[in-house]
Amino acid sequence: MVTGAGDGIGSVAARSFAKHGATVALVGRTQAKLEAVYDAIEADGSPTPTIAVIDFAKAQGDDYQNIADGLEEQFGRLDGLLHNAGILGHRSPIEHYEVKTWLDVMHVNLNAPFILTQTLLPLLQKSSGPSVVFTSSGVGRKGRAYWGAYAVSKFGTEGLMQTLADEVENIRVNCINPGATRTAMRKVAYPGEDPTALLTPADIMSTYLYLLGPDSKGISGQSLDCQ
Repeated sequence: MVTGAGDGIGSVAARSFAKHGATVALVGRTQAKLEAVYDAIEADGSPTPTIAVIDFAKAQGDDYQNIADGLEEQFGRLDGLLHNAGILGHRSPIEHYEVKTWLDVMHVNLNAPFILTQTLLPLLQKSSGPSVVFTSSGVGRKGRAYWGAYAVSKFGTEGLMQTLADEVENIRVNCINPGATRTAMRKVAYPGEDPTALLTPADIMSTYLYLLGPDSKGISGQSLDCQ
């Protein structure tokens, strides 16, 4: 399963996993974007994916459970989960940070991955080598001025990963830090930056394939950099 699979790193990761033989569950909030990735995967000759539309900003418990029930009915297990969906919020001093935006960012970036992971744990435990990968950031390891809720949510993501990794023995749980990558979120965060100087999502896929694939067996509780 790849969340935020409609574009950016999520869409490239989904296609990469599919090219390596995975049947990918594409999860995101925009049906049309997910369908475009679905079509691209089929055009590649990869295993036919599935689609689940969910808006993590608004989703309730039943929405998460419906995804789990659909996976269980169709596949009986889940081998890998990439938490890629996230929002930036806005860059602002803590003194002036809007409370609503703070809560929205914390919910989408931290609460939703917790709820989804908890809901999917029974399916992950049915796999012979399951892997859960959370998306972190450099500002989730060392706080930086004006990154506000985004940075704090990524600190929380690192903590969630470490806690879960220490609790479960049969599931690999790790974080991945994409680094400076040519994405829409990066463009919003650094509007004056030359995007052609950045690596593309395709350039950093080896770390994603490593963590979701069998080569990382025995690796858990780690936070890896792509760059």
